[in-house]
Amino acid sequence: MASITKEAGIVVLDNVIKAIQENKQYLSDIDGAIGDGDHGINMNKGFSMCREELDRNPGDLVHGLNLLSRILMMRIGGAMGPLYGKFFKGISSSLAEHDSIDAQAFGEALRASRDAIGTISQAKVGDKTLVDALHPAVDAYQKALDEGKDFAAALSDMKLAANAGRDHTKYLVARIGRSSRLGNRSRGVIDAGAASCALILETMANTITGLIN
Repeated sequence: MASITKEAGIVVLDNVIKAIQENKQYLSDIDGAIGDGDHGINMNKGFSMCREELDRNPGDLVHGLNLLSRILMMRIGGAMGPLYGKFFKGISSSLAEHDSIDAQAFGEALRASRDAIGTISQAKVGDKTLVDALHPAVDAYQKALDEGKDFAAALSDMKLAANAGRDHTKYLVARIGRSSRLGNRSRGVIDAGAASCALILETMANTITGLIN
């Protein structure tokens, strides 16, 4: 069965950090259409802090995700810091229970990330938030496993579902957060949180696929 070690898996976080850094302007630009315009700035700040700390104190994927979670929850303001802090804490706590990361272990980690966010947010699919990318991605991944697909195929289905969920937020009216005050004027723009979530999941999928193939 295809799997990766947690030591080798640190490259997954390395690539996620790079993806956020490289897309900070894009994330802030789309956030600026209906929000404060600082989503990319704040995400880049937190992920770059994690990069600096990992350079000083390296470790495996669980170590890195725990570090990122703490930084996002304790040092980044706004709503996204705690949400993504919970997201990465859910993944790290779940993966810590496994000796290696295979398709089943990663699926458990995805569900844990979704459940962790649910402890602090009432957002549902259709509210125009990161949940619109995350929930379909988790469901698509599990559906692929249930259908007997392998790790790489499940990751591909996850990525496609996350990106489709992100794109669909363009047609939604925001129901939660600052942008909800705009009412129908929030329609026509991709949600920044959904965009960053899809970016993170796509980068994870691409990196893990490269490691197992």
